[in-house]
Amino acid sequence: MKDYNFYALIIGTELLNGRREDSHFKFVRDTLKKRGLKFSGSFIIDDNPNLIASTISYIANLPNSVLFSFGGIGSTPDDHTRLAAAKALKDGKLYPNKEFEKLIIERLGEKAYPHPINMAKLPLGAKLLPNPVNKMPGFSLDDRFFFMPGFPQMSHPMVEYVLDKYFKDSGKKEYRYTLTALCRENEFIELMQNAPKDVEVSSLPKLYSDGPRATISVASYNKQKAKEEFDKYIKLLEEKNISYGLGEE
Repeated sequence: MKDYNFYALIIGTELLNGRREDSHFKFVRDTLKKRGLKFSGSFIIDDNPNLIASTISYIANLPNSVLFSFGGIGSTPDDHTRLAAAKALKDGKLYPNKEFEKLIIERLGEKAYPHPINMAKLPLGAKLLPNPVNKMPGFSLDDRFFFMPGFPQMSHPMVEYVLDKYFKDSGKKEYRYTLTALCRENEFIELMQNAPKDVEVSSLPKLYSDGPRATISVASYNKQKAKEEFDKYIKLLEEKNISYGLGEE
């Protein structure tokens, strides 16, 4: 079973200039976490065709990457994602998808021309992703790269569909232990440096009026290793007589 690394690409100049707030990041994060899947990165970029293509290409070259891309697949001049995906992942050209064309014509009739019909021009080998709201699909490439509308009510069900179809049995249970100690995080540096490769350790420093605190989080897919590593932090704190509490503060 592959350890997939999931990425979100959120496209929209209106998100960067403040005209609209993003709602995709939290949804993707929480949905992947619930399924035991690893969320490795999120990018919010503007409607720049070269930037979109470069970002898709960068993510595609990361190990075991899976991409959820939101936005830019419509028929207006600022919708660059279809061609950018073709340039990043295929031969740089778009081809009419007959099934998609039929859906557009069935929904719009004569109004499908001259512009909406262009949404059916997709990269080589594209598969359609069903849209439960208005039947205008997204598309996927190589069962790893998934391109959806920017509208959450359309794209979020698509994410669930993709996860159920392609990654249903890919999740793992992660075991995480957390404590907050009345000290600076410097106390833990040596332990953190010596953590096993399959154990994730992170620290979060905090500063209050009564002094510093440090929250340490230890996680692994191996429950025994996670607990053994976490116990090292408790032992260190007790040896140094530093107060702590389990969980985050």
